[in-house]
Formats: sequence, C-alpha cells, structure tokens
Amino acid sequence: MGESSGPTPILRKAEELRALRRDLEGSDHPVVFVPTMGDLHQGHLDLVRIARSFGPTIVSVFVNPTQFSPGEDFDRYPRRLEADRERLRALGVDAIYAPSVDDVYVPGDQTRVEVRGLTDPLCGQHREGHFLGVTTVCTKLFNIVRPQVAVFGQKDAQQCLVIHRLLRDLHFDIDLCIGPTGRAEDGLALSSRNRYLSPEEREVARVLPRALDRAQALLEEGERGRELIESAMQEVLAQPEVRVDYADLRRVEDLGRSDMVEGRVVAAVAATVGGARLLDNRCFEVGRERVRLAPLLDECTPAHLARRWPMQQELPEEFL
Repeated sequence: MGESSGPTPILRKAEELRALRRDLEGSDHPVVFVPTMGDLHQGHLDLVRIARSFGPTIVSVFVNPTQFSPGEDFDRYPRRLEADRERLRALGVDAIYAPSVDDVYVPGDQTRVEVRGLTDPLCGQHREGHFLGVTTVCTKLFNIVRPQVAVFGQKDAQQCLVIHRLLRDLHFDIDLCIGPTGRAEDGLALSSRNRYLSPEEREVARVLPRALDRAQALLEEGERGRELIESAMQEVLAQPEVRVDYADLRRVEDLGRSDMVEGRVVAAVAATVGGARLLDNRCFEVGRERVRLAPLLDECTPAHLARRWPMQQELPEEFL
C-alpha cells in the first residue's frame, strides 16, 4: 500500500483489530506491528517507515499503566491521538490500535508475564515493576495483533533485549526488528519526555550523549577497563542539575559486567534532568585492537530481516 489520503482508522476493540488482521492475510509481505505510547516524534516515525518498508503496518497507541512505577508520569504523559493519527496517515499506516485500559486489562485480570535476569540491572533497579508491565502488555498486544514482525527502537536497549528473550522463550512466531536510535540535531536521543525539558534543561541533558562519546573515545584509544570507562562516563554526567541512575558498560548477551571489556557491549546511561527521566546508549563490538559501532543484535537489523522478507519499499541506508 502507498501513502493514504483518507483518515487512518482508529480501532478501539480487539475484535476490530482481529477483523482487520484477517483482511491482511495472504500477502507476500508480513504484517508489521509498531507498539507505542503515542505522542509520536521523528524517532517513532522512522520506526514506522522501517515497518512500512516490509509490509502492512499496525501501530498501537496505548499509555500502559502497569509499566509506570509509583510517582512516575503516567497521569501527565502526553496523549495526542489525533495529531498522531495525522502523522501516521501520511506514512500510509493501515490502522491505529488505541484501546482503553479496560480493553487490555479486562476486569478481574490477574495474569502477568515475567522475564527474569535481563530485567534486574539498569532500569530494573530504578523502576519498580516497569519491565513486568512491559512484558505483560507486549504479550497481550502480540496475541491481539498477531504480527509477523515487531519493530522497536534501540534507544530502549534493555527493553529490546527483554522483548527478544520474551519472543524466544514463549515461542512467538514474530521477528524482532530493532531500528537505530533517532537523534535531534543537538545529539539528544529523541524521546516524548524531551518535551518536559526547558531550553536550559535541554542544554544540560546533552551530557548523556557526551558521556557515551567519552566511553567510545576511551575504547577507541585502547582502554578496556570497565571501571575506568564507567567512571569517565560518571564524570561527564556529574552536573548539579543531573540525577544519575546509572552509567554502565554491560555485555549484550546477558547484561552482565566483566572487568575487561570485550565482545558485544552496550554503554548505557539513564538520568533525570528537570522533570524528565532520559535514556541513551551506544553499542560496540570490542576486540583487542579494534572497536566498531555495532547494532544491538545482528539478527534484528532491518538489513538482516530483508534477507527473509521481501521489502515493498526501499529504505534509506541509515535505517539499514
């Protein structure tokens, strides 16, 4: 399908979504799903472009209450469904799934889906119950939408690894596609929470990508000591206006830590500036003498998935 001139349908009920899903059966291209909480920015739209390159695309807009820890911003999280609908219409999205909380968590709901291990470090240490909410809602959405490909963004690297494990462990017949982190011109990773920042706070927030720059520079200079690199990232983040949750170097395979950095690793930072909790990360393949920027998971890049699924639209090289 090409770009749409008519309004993109907003579906509220699982039954409506399933009826649409049946209409999409039989195509040579996969049905692709992009789960979001709405308030779509350019990073979201880039993920939708990746999705549309593979096949018919369904985008969910659902602010999931169970992934917000006590005291977080659930009530004030931006909700702009009509504006999101217009952005998605321009990209030719087939439908928006925007259910109510009661439609996702039916009255009397008592079921939760837990991924252990990968959810313990990083954000798991600072956001009580967050990943339990993420894995539960994604399981529900996967069962309703029944996509063949699901697209997530690498900005939420730990979430991507958790969803990858969820799909594997529960035998979902879904390919995970991880799109690159979208960035603003000032280097800040795109996030709906960036709108909480004042101009002065946004300038302060640029220490997050700078901390990753510092980690990359040390790795490229030959440094392999994890503690030294983490300390250097902490030094960059050490500003009065910044409340740091973590600045870690973790193995991608299990999010564990090694004294000496080698193999596929992710440098990940999380900090609160003003009223915004922000994340950023950068992934590296680290050898004894060579360091290169790398995708989080090679088998989850759009380029890799294009070997399995014929693309219906070409993608710019930076997305591959």
